[in-house]
Amino acid sequence: MYLAEDAELIRRLLPHEAHPPNDAESLFLGYAVLMRVKGLDCTASDVHDTWAAWMLGHDPHHPALVPFGNLPPDVQRQDLPYVYAIHAAARERANV
Repeated sequence: MYLAEDAELIRRLLPHEAHPPNDAESLFLGYAVLMRVKGLDCTASDVHDTWAAWMLGHDPHHPALVPFGNLPPDVQRQDLPYVYAIHAAARERANV
């Protein structure tokens, strides 16, 4: 399926400093939707919102389940590798 292929592409393009959670297939499907809907306009806030929606089903009391702007800068930076991977995947898909 195309979304699963996009999710795998994003996972492959993820920088080494990122540490995605285990059992995150559905999270990466959300990132694939972000890639298709927002492409290069995808932001760290978008990535955080997608993660937050996914996290609600895993740990609804996680301390980072707050709006992106309320996160400390070091926590906000954790979303950047995913933004980079989504942007790289969007560029790759545009060249296909």
